Amino acid sequence: MIAFVRGQVAALTLNSAVVEVGGVGLEVMCTPNTLAALRTGHTATLPTSMVVREDSLTLFGFADEDEKQVFELVQTASGVGPKLAQAMLAVLTPDAVRRAVAGDDVRTLTSVPGIGQKGAQRIILELKDRLGGPVSSAPGATVVASEPWRDQVQQGLVGLGWSTKDADSAVEAVSDQAGDQPDVPALLRAALRSLSRA
Repeated sequence: MIAFVRGQVAALTLNSAVVEVGGVGLEVMCTPNTLAALRTGHTATLPTSMVVREDSLTLFGFADEDEKQVFELVQTASGVGPKLAQAMLAVLTPDAVRRAVAGDDVRTLTSVPGIGQKGAQRIILELKDRLGGPVSSAPGATVVASEPWRDQVQQGLVGLGWSTKDADSAVEAVSDQAGDQPDVPALLRAALRSLSRA
């Protein structure tokens, strides 16, 4: 298995980075937060988790080992595959996932697209003893920011090369499309469309 990749970032897309390792471009699936920290042409080191299926080999990349560990642990819950695990980490930090599971916080888990009431209850039941408590328990830390989608879309745009100012304007332009359960990838695409029209 591939534990990490280190190399020059050759390209960035909406949901992945291409990292050149020994003359080979490896596509690594990443959350918007992880992509926001990468720059084309710069060297990056990403802890990775390889998911092997009958018809595919997919490499998922993370900002740090903690994120990777939570990604792998949440998949031990029935009904949680790699895409849903990645969606959880796109919406919530590893500590927010731990707090939600430890505190029976169904509401926070259902803020992740693809997780319903029953799914959240099952995740809590199956992972309570495995995930442990939050690593950084800062006093007064909130589980989820008031509108986490704004930061995720903004960071995704900055990661794709837009300036912070342009990214902020695009986030404002699509804010009326967010609704009660924001679809971060769809909002990111809408923000990109608004930027390409500008």
